Amino acid sequence: MEPKRNKRGILHHEFENQHLKLEDLKRTGVSNGYLGNEIPEYPHPEFHVCRLKHDTDKKGLYGIRRDKGFKNLDKDGLLWWGLDVGSEEITSAETKLLETTYPDRTEEQAQKQQSFLGKFATSPAFKRTSRLGSYRFTFPLEEVLKAYSEKFCSGEPPVMRVFVTHLYKKEVMYAVLVHSPDKQEEFSRYPLLANDPNAVCAYEDGCFIWRSEAMCDSHTYELDLRHDENQMAARKRNKRFYVWDNVALALHVDKEVLKFKAGQLRKNLKFCEAEKVGLIPGVEFEDFSEAEEAVKELWPNNQSPLEKDE
Repeated sequence: MEPKRNKRGILHHEFENQHLKLEDLKRTGVSNGYLGNEIPEYPHPEFHVCRLKHDTDKKGLYGIRRDKGFKNLDKDGLLWWGLDVGSEEITSAETKLLETTYPDRTEEQAQKQQSFLGKFATSPAFKRTSRLGSYRFTFPLEEVLKAYSEKFCSGEPPVMRVFVTHLYKKEVMYAVLVHSPDKQEEFSRYPLLANDPNAVCAYEDGCFIWRSEAMCDSHTYELDLRHDENQMAARKRNKRFYVWDNVALALHVDKEVLKFKAGQLRKNLKFCEAEKVGLIPGVEFEDFSEAEEAVKELWPNNQSPLEKDE
């Protein structure tokens, strides 16, 4: 399989109509330099995520304010959002992982358990920094879906489908396609997103369930399963490099705008530090004072200070 380039010129392998787990990706025979690496044992938690994020640069920020919402500037008509996974989701996933692995643990064992999952949650999917610009809009998932339903679905629930798996050099991205019910025929080649307990991601009760395949940026810990104590821990190891995964939503908006009220946009806007300047070609970042000035200019009647996503 020949790799493709995305709109930013970054090479990747593309697997349409499916979300391939890491073992499935290995069986395809493609190589990215990291997928075949031997790494220490690590956890495979289940995250329940009810917020979405959309990162952009200054040019994108001005466009969003002008259009009163989000639109796509490419031919595919897709608007991209990522899952916003914070400390609460990590803590909840850790609790669920322990309860599932050790259902018979005592109250005393549970009290002695030290937090460990955060030491593995080091990939860009968990960082508060940004790769795509200094401005982050974070919305409740249901708020985005409600706005999409009203704009594109005549109030009906949108349809979700298994869209594609992208394998980059160090990243695996699982995309979910969201479209209106009247586009069923156009997108019928993509399987419906089922609530399958073995799937990488699913949608249930207003949240996405993400069963992370690879949550570490680089592997500096090994999962220590202490079965005699019904506990888990993170044991320090020499650094190993591997891939990391994440889930993204592709909302089909064609040439339309997914609109929100001006106050809603400002309320859900925060400043982000750059993960690494120059990481993605064409993306520019501002310092905090420059971002403050830009936001004041765009929302002159809003006196709330711009917050940092930390």
